[in-house]
Amino acid sequence: MQRTTAFLRLAATGLLLSIATLSSAADLESGTHLIKQSWSQESNYPRPYFVHLPQLAKSKPLPVLVFLHGNGGNAEGAMRGFVNKHPKIAQQYLLVFPEGYQKSWNIVSERSRADDISFVEAVVRAVVSHDNASNEKVSLLGVSNGAALVNAFMIESDLSVVHNCITAVSPLNAYQFDGKHFRARGKDNAYRQQVKPQLGRRLLNISGTQDHLVPYLGGPSPVIPAKDGKLTFVDAEESTYLWAKAMGYQGRKFNSATSQDASVEVFSYLNGDVVHFKVNGEGHGAFRAIDQEKLLQFLRH
Repeated sequence: MQRTTAFLRLAATGLLLSIATLSSAADLESGTHLIKQSWSQESNYPRPYFVHLPQLAKSKPLPVLVFLHGNGGNAEGAMRGFVNKHPKIAQQYLLVFPEGYQKSWNIVSERSRADDISFVEAVVRAVVSHDNASNEKVSLLGVSNGAALVNAFMIESDLSVVHNCITAVSPLNAYQFDGKHFRARGKDNAYRQQVKPQLGRRLLNISGTQDHLVPYLGGPSPVIPAKDGKLTFVDAEESTYLWAKAMGYQGRKFNSATSQDASVEVFSYLNGDVVHFKVNGEGHGAFRAIDQEKLLQFLRH
C-alpha cells in the first residue's frame, strides 16, 4: 500500500492541508493516506483515511463515496465490511473511509473534540484533486454516529461538491434542530448559532422501527450521552420532512408511505431528492437490511 500525506492549514480551525507528495494530476491509489490536524486534544495529529479503488475500473474519473463509521468503529474495519457487503458499489465507486478520533465523531458529548467537518472537507478536497476521482456529486454515507456527522455536514458545510448524503440509523438530534432552527455545533459544542443549510443536496435517511438506541419516534436515547443527560432525537419521519423543507419542499408532511418494498416503507419528497426508508422490524442494524441496489438507485440520481 502506498502511504501519502496531505497537509492543509486553516487558521480558524487548526487544520493543516497541503498536497505534498502527489501532484494534483496524479491518480489516487488504494491504501492509507493522512491529513494532519490540531485541536484541543491533539497537536499536528495524523488522521488517517483509507481509499479503496475497484480492481478493474471501467471508467475514469470514478464517482466518490465517503463512508463514515459509527461510534466504536474504525475506518479500516468499516472498509472491509462495506466492500464485502456491497461488491457492486465497490466496483463502481472510489471509496473513502475517514477515521474518527478515539473511534468517534464530534457530536454533542462524544469523545472526539476535533473539527470533524473540516477534516471531512479536507479529505474530500484531497481526494477529488486526483485525475481518477470525479469532482462532481461526491456522496457521503454515515452510520449511527457517522450519520450524525453527515447531518452536521449538511447543516454547516458549504462544500458544494458534496451532493448525495445518506444517514443510516441517526436522524437529526435536538441539538442540531431545536424545534425551529437548524444549529451549528460551534467551537464549544454549545449549538448556539442558527444556520440555513445549503440548498441543492439530496438526502436518504434509513431508520429501523425497533431501534432501542436511537428511538424511531424520537425522544431521548437510553444510552447516548448529552450535556443534560441523554441525547434526544427528532422523530425519524419528522426529521426527513424537516430536511425536505430545508431543501425547498413546500407541501405537507406525509403521514403514510408513498411506496413500499417488502418491509421497507418509502417516504419520498422532491421527486426522490429527499427520501426516508422506514425499515419495519429492524433495530440499530437497519442499514444492513437495505440491499445495494436500493442504495445505488439513490446514488445514481
